[in-house]
Amino acid sequence: MAFPPLVGSPLSGFTEQREAFEEKEGNVGAPAGIDWEWATRTGGTLSGAQHRQLAVELARTLPKLSGAQLKRVLGRHGTGRLEFAGLRVPDSKLAKAAETEARESLSIHLLEHSYRTYFFGRVLAELDSIRYDDELVYVACLLHDLQLENPTPGRCFAVAGGERAAAFAAREGADPERAQEIGAAIAAHITTGVANDLSDPGGFVSAGASVDVIGARFPELDPDWVAQLLQRHPRHDAKRHLIAAFKAEAEAVPKGRTALLNSVGFLQLVRMAPYSE
Repeated sequence: MAFPPLVGSPLSGFTEQREAFEEKEGNVGAPAGIDWEWATRTGGTLSGAQHRQLAVELARTLPKLSGAQLKRVLGRHGTGRLEFAGLRVPDSKLAKAAETEARESLSIHLLEHSYRTYFFGRVLAELDSIRYDDELVYVACLLHDLQLENPTPGRCFAVAGGERAAAFAAREGADPERAQEIGAAIAAHITTGVANDLSDPGGFVSAGASVDVIGARFPELDPDWVAQLLQRHPRHDAKRHLIAAFKAEAEAVPKGRTALLNSVGFLQLVRMAPYSE
């Protein structure tokens, strides 16, 4: 089953390229070279080769989203959940500082999205039996959209936000390597393919955010638990605000990852996510 809005999209012509690339290079996840060093050096500007690599990964990913949509239509759901009673989140000095930074820096729409990203990520990590660094992913989830509503011409919001978060973590006493890991996770979270590996902090953030933004892996979750989460962290018309932010980001960084996503129907996926707002 294909997403109707994507019919005729620029991505529809990549099937042969995808097959040829996989035959030559093997089954790959996130393209090599789109990493923290690349992000800080280029600001998130894709080369022609990187654009093609990500398009190949998108061609591989979209059928999985179609399958998830079909399961939702058929009313299928999973058991993924967390028990909120007694649930503990990181409470280190850095984690508490990140909570304050998020509250002071983000709109209510992105603040609640950031918390939902963390909780969705935790559920998926448990479903996948993945071990993760809880403090690191908590801080990265809370701060992953620091720059989304403040686009910087020529510099990807995930890169600018990652740099800002890394500097924040360093000021709060994190050692340099850990601060850079937080920045790298944030910079990576919009790279197609990283969500396949939740043991990578960028993959954790990406997977959690993808549930909230486009409903990826939604059928694996307990719907009653999702309702509880949305009561604790309401969406506040999230779709409308996210779509506006993604459009502005694509205009600011026309050769970035968000612009590529938008060009192949990403905004339609946001609209079709299994939430009323």
